[in-house]
Amino acid sequence: MATATTAPTTAPPAGRSIFPKGPEFTLENFSSKDFIVNDFVESLASSALPANRRSAPTLPSPGAGAREEMDFREAAFDPKPFIRTFEHALTRLESLSADLNARETELQTAVRRTELQHSQTLESLGRKLEQNIDSFQHLDSSLGQVARANEERERSSRHGAGVEPEGNVAVRIGGRLEELDQQSRRARDAQFLIKCWMELAETGELAALENVRLQGGGGEGMVRCALLVRQLTRISQKLDPASWSQTNGDHRAVNGVDAVNGAHDHAPTRCNTREIIEKFAETLEKDLLKQFDDFYRRQNFAGMRDCANALQEFHGGANVVALFVNQHQFFIDGSQLGAEEIDGDQEIWERLGDPDADPPGVEPSLKSLVDEVKVIVQEESFIIRRAFPYYELVLGRFLQRIQQRLEMVLDKASAVSSLAFLRSLQAARSYIHSLIDDLKSHGLTEHPDPASSPIAQILDQQVDELFVPYLVGYIEREKRSLEELYSSLLFKFTIYHSRRKKLPSTFMASLAKSGSELLASARDAYTDRLASSDLTSSQKARLLRVAGLKDGVGGEDKHELEVSDVDGVLSVAIAKRSLRWLAESVGRDLELSGGSETPKDVSVLLRLLLANLGEIYVQTALDGTVDIASGQESGKNEPDLSYLPKLRPAIAIMHLMMTCIQTVLLPLAAPNLTVRREMERRAHTAVNQMEEKISSVMQHTVDSVLAWTGKLLQGQKKTDFRPKDGALEGSGGWLAMLQTPTCLAACTFLAKAKESLAQALDGQNIEHVSTEIAIGVRSQLLDHFRKFQVNAAGGLMVTKDLTQYAATLRSLSVTPSFLPSLDVLSEIGNLFVIGPDALRERLRGGALGLLGVEKAHLKPYIVRREDAASVGVQSILSGL
Repeated sequence: MATATTAPTTAPPAGRSIFPKGPEFTLENFSSKDFIVNDFVESLASSALPANRRSAPTLPSPGAGAREEMDFREAAFDPKPFIRTFEHALTRLESLSADLNARETELQTAVRRTELQHSQTLESLGRKLEQNIDSFQHLDSSLGQVARANEERERSSRHGAGVEPEGNVAVRIGGRLEELDQQSRRARDAQFLIKCWMELAETGELAALENVRLQGGGGEGMVRCALLVRQLTRISQKLDPASWSQTNGDHRAVNGVDAVNGAHDHAPTRCNTREIIEKFAETLEKDLLKQFDDFYRRQNFAGMRDCANALQEFHGGANVVALFVNQHQFFIDGSQLGAEEIDGDQEIWERLGDPDADPPGVEPSLKSLVDEVKVIVQEESFIIRRAFPYYELVLGRFLQRIQQRLEMVLDKASAVSSLAFLRSLQAARSYIHSLIDDLKSHGLTEHPDPASSPIAQILDQQVDELFVPYLVGYIEREKRSLEELYSSLLFKFTIYHSRRKKLPSTFMASLAKSGSELLASARDAYTDRLASSDLTSSQKARLLRVAGLKDGVGGEDKHELEVSDVDGVLSVAIAKRSLRWLAESVGRDLELSGGSETPKDVSVLLRLLLANLGEIYVQTALDGTVDIASGQESGKNEPDLSYLPKLRPAIAIMHLMMTCIQTVLLPLAAPNLTVRREMERRAHTAVNQMEEKISSVMQHTVDSVLAWTGKLLQGQKKTDFRPKDGALEGSGGWLAMLQTPTCLAACTFLAKAKESLAQALDGQNIEHVSTEIAIGVRSQLLDHFRKFQVNAAGGLMVTKDLTQYAATLRSLSVTPSFLPSLDVLSEIGNLFVIGPDALRERLRGGALGLLGVEKAHLKPYIVRREDAASVGVQSILSGL
């Protein structure tokens, strides 16, 4: 056999050398299992000669001289390379030997140190063991002394009283005899078990055990026979593993042991012990079940209990429980009921899937079944307690009968809609919980006392097992149901605003980009959901009905769907519907989920509310209003303020949302402080965004109103306040004018703005906006009347105009603190009509409207008087 030898590694020379460098090797070369000394020496020899000198020399010719023969001998063998190589190898081997000796010394030292520690540990443990033994012997001797002292005291007391305590002696003897009887019985059972196994292994029969089965011997004999069968099964598994590893008649190895020739040095059996034992167990179980049925018909509760106790060794008693419960007419009729499809009243299923209708409660057939279970369990609890040692499992089996009908009801509800499924689940769980409460109060096997803790626990466990498959991921079902309803409800709204003509890109438009993307995502998700094959026809029809669409509208019709302006306007009724749906989901979550998961669940519902009712609905409408309001600031035409009434439902919806969040959602998140803070932050951010957009609309409104009033004031004619003498004569039409056309137009426009603001705002909001408009108009008027030359007759018209302006501004819903500042307008008008002497008195502070006004600010108005060049007026101007 060829051996793999690790050849020494020849290091390449660093530079030119006269002699080649010797081979390099380490301890790893010698630690290999395949190391052979001869191969190592041969590898050293082969590495001694250069490659160009390893070929054999050429033989001399027959006529060659002595010189050629001598050269041939020298060329044939040169010992010097071998000497250098082996000297270098010996030097390296000596170095490695020294290293090995040093390592061996270290290891020996460590071994001696460890042995010393080990011996010390053994000595310490030995001393402790001796101490414990001495303590135990001392305690044993003390107990013996106490026992002997007690016996002597008892003996002395008996002799002193003269009475023999025969009762105590009889009790001790009886206990000892009972203990010996149990030991004898175990010995006989062990002997009989060995006999049965030997008989089974040698002959393949269980005649002795069969005799026990046929003889019966009452309940104790049946239990004993069942226990023997179970013990024989364990013996067979250990001593005859081949029969337990057979598949289709083939013997296979078990844990690496040959299953054909025996396992673990046990003698091979001549037959398949597993098959024989299982057949016998099956026969025994059938006999026991038949006896149990006979005892049940004769109302022999003791015999039923013995059979049930024995049958507990077979499948945990599942078969005898099934035999008992299936005897009832309730289960026979119930099996037929479970095979029937759930139809019921179609109106009930319509109400169940209608989000705006009150839930109809539990499904009638399921309700009837639960009521029947309640009656049957209460009636049969007397028999169950006396016939079964494990009566809790029997009671639980009755409750499991509800599962099949519950699955059918929930499947039917799921085909109607997601909301119908959730409502059915809630109603069924609530009604079954009421059943459990009634059974606990009845007491069942403890009647008339309330149910014991084990009974109550098994009842609660059965209910949990009924609903656990449906409650896993429950909040995701709730979220999906609300998303479907919200998407349907807002579908036309999203379609309308997605088609709305966009204004040129502005800063506010860039801020609203995320809202537009969310709008498009919601619209596409809803249309894709309608086109999905996962939806049944009834589910699709219900979603279309919520959206206000006709049947047949799918994802391909979203571009041709007709929508009106009404579909794009906010509606408080829609918001109330959405919040009512959310409140129903919160109540359902508290009943179905509850516990520590409630804060996380309400956080999910809050995000859903803010995303749909907040962003998609309110903020999208506000974005459209902002676009309209910003387009009214040009001042080229009278601004159309018809968009202002749209703000009132937006503000109302925002207040409804915050009320719902503050009173319903946030209190439920109180147990989890982290989740509550996150919810508060989300709600605060959403409200700030909506308020900022409303403030933006109002700011655009104020700017557009002031821009249009400014343009109207620019249309004032110069002759309005400086009429010619011809205009004063004749019919006197000019003097009969109450205000100038410019004043009438401006006041009429401000009255319209007031009405529009009143339809949008109230309270402090309308006060702030109206005050801001009034301040802007007053500033425009004060600047406006500095520009016109006014004669005596024109001063009357100025007074009329300013009085009308002041009255119009007072009619606005301004703050009370702003009203006194409007008196300056009337006083400015008086500056143009009074004479120089009266003007001087007013400027000295006699007029209340001019209090706090610097006199220098009045100079621009006085210089516009027609008599400003007169001596009296000039003297006044020089004093300002």
